[in-house]
Amino acid sequence: MASRLQLNVLVDNNTLINRYFMAEPALSFLVQTSGKKILFDAGYSGLFLANAGKMGLDLRDLDTVVLSHGDLDHSWGLVPLVQFLTEARIEGIPHRVPELVAHPLCFCPREALPLLDIGSIFNESEVRRQFPVNLSGRPVWLTEDLVFLGEIPRRFPFEEADPGKRKIRLPDGRVEPDRVVDDSALAFRSGAGLVIITGCSHSGICNITEYAREVCAEPRVAAIIGGLHLLTPSPSRLAGTGEYLRSLSLQALYACHCTSLAAKIALAAYCPVKEVGVGLALTWS
Repeated sequence: MASRLQLNVLVDNNTLINRYFMAEPALSFLVQTSGKKILFDAGYSGLFLANAGKMGLDLRDLDTVVLSHGDLDHSWGLVPLVQFLTEARIEGIPHRVPELVAHPLCFCPREALPLLDIGSIFNESEVRRQFPVNLSGRPVWLTEDLVFLGEIPRRFPFEEADPGKRKIRLPDGRVEPDRVVDDSALAFRSGAGLVIITGCSHSGICNITEYAREVCAEPRVAAIIGGLHLLTPSPSRLAGTGEYLRSLSLQALYACHCTSLAAKIALAAYCPVKEVGVGLALTWS
């Protein structure tokens, strides 16, 4: 019997109407399943903490923090999280220091001129001072039914992206074009099929989904939620993505964050696109 998953949108570019939260161009979800609380991405600031508080969600007892990748709009909220947990320790408030799970290249310095720093504020050694850390390029099972996918094989040619001005400094000191190899996602095995939870999908939503089906040994995909990195996609990428999503017979596509309105409208011709914003709560079982 499949377990139950609850997902709360803590940070997105938009908020739901008549829900008085704040938004920023970033992403953070709270995922709860099998008695575990997982923060998936931390947004750009401490906004995820403020919104969670207004939702009545306590983030002092997180089991795991998962970073989809190291970009600033997904990782810079780690600083307010460290402050939040430090202040709980100072005040004697019960709390837990969560394990942090990410790809081994997540904390490498990266730039996209004229921006000199678009990656994590913390480097790897600083992160290890604050959290128990599991950096893995291979899948990491967080519960019996929820997995961090690790490094995503890139199989669909139409999802190949030009790194443009992005550069990354690797652990050996080499500077290379940044193809965001650290970009990963979560996959949850529900009774209706997989639920794919993405940050930005730099690695390609089709690549992510195909790998999740392989890792989970589950061909069915019920839903996808998260950023699709379709801001200004080429016609071939948009059409290829749409045809692939159509083949999945999705129940719902919750496209958000780095997905343009034009892309959402185009994808709605292939699958049921649903609204997303801060305050959205979803469950699967």
